[in-house]
Amino acid sequence: MSVIRASGLKKTFRTGFLMRQVEAVRHVDLDVAKGSIYGFIGPNGAGKTTCIKMLTGLIRPTAGEAWINGLPVSDPDSRRGLGFLPEGTFFHEYLTGAEFLDFHARLLNLPASVRRERIPALLERVGIGHAADLRIRRYSKGMRQRVGLAQTLIGDPDVLILDEPMSGLDPLGRRDVRDLILSLRDDGKTVFVTSHILGDAELICDHVAIILGGRIVSEGCLDELLGKEVAGVEVVVEGISEALFEELRTGATRAVSQGSRFLFEYADEAQAEKAVDTVRSADGRLRSLVPRRRSLEELMVADIEREKERAG
Repeated sequence: MSVIRASGLKKTFRTGFLMRQVEAVRHVDLDVAKGSIYGFIGPNGAGKTTCIKMLTGLIRPTAGEAWINGLPVSDPDSRRGLGFLPEGTFFHEYLTGAEFLDFHARLLNLPASVRRERIPALLERVGIGHAADLRIRRYSKGMRQRVGLAQTLIGDPDVLILDEPMSGLDPLGRRDVRDLILSLRDDGKTVFVTSHILGDAELICDHVAIILGGRIVSEGCLDELLGKEVAGVEVVVEGISEALFEELRTGATRAVSQGSRFLFEYADEAQAEKAVDTVRSADGRLRSLVPRRRSLEELMVADIEREKERAG
């Protein structure tokens, strides 16, 4: 069942002194399955936020159609059951975290009994329960992002659209948000998420679309896009000489000296195994050997290069 669907979405703006037409989004098709985490990936200016604004009814498409839960996005009822976290959320800084959530819960006409139970639970869930009574003006950027996530969840929506939800978070915070998004999927919710942190997107997404220049250039299940074949093998060793390091880097696609440790990356397992045998014969120590598949970053870079060739 498709929860978010779009067909031929297009958005044209007029900009500059001469009001020239700029095609921000070009014939985008989307099909987001119920209960999935769908990653919408692309560099700055690719058209991600413009697409999201069309899906949430903030701007109208120049052409094409979109639906949420079977209702056209032009119908306000399509936004019932939808939670939206925009990038660069505005906050009422004079309110505390709890007051901020209470304000938005009242806008949704949630009963007082529900608000009393849900607000502290959500603040704990996003990791800022200790700051419930602290004014938002004293929140760090990461704390603001967390309270924004809590506000997105206040109405217990079935569909969530999250624009850069891990922006401004430290590694621990990003891990917490990743875990939260995965738990939302486990609860049967559908999450449409954008992120410029491709490693995080790769860890959580079931399905990915890469958008470049307002057009989707790659789309599919993550395993299908990245493939299951080994794209390289990373080997970390210790206890080898500089001379052996120079020998082993021959044939490696990457070689890095990290103090007493040395990292090598080889194109295939046979080369990696040969290097490990050489290290052991020289009484060196193997610390790790990790096969690596193609990454989402490599896929997007390849798409960008292909689009450059196509345009040139």
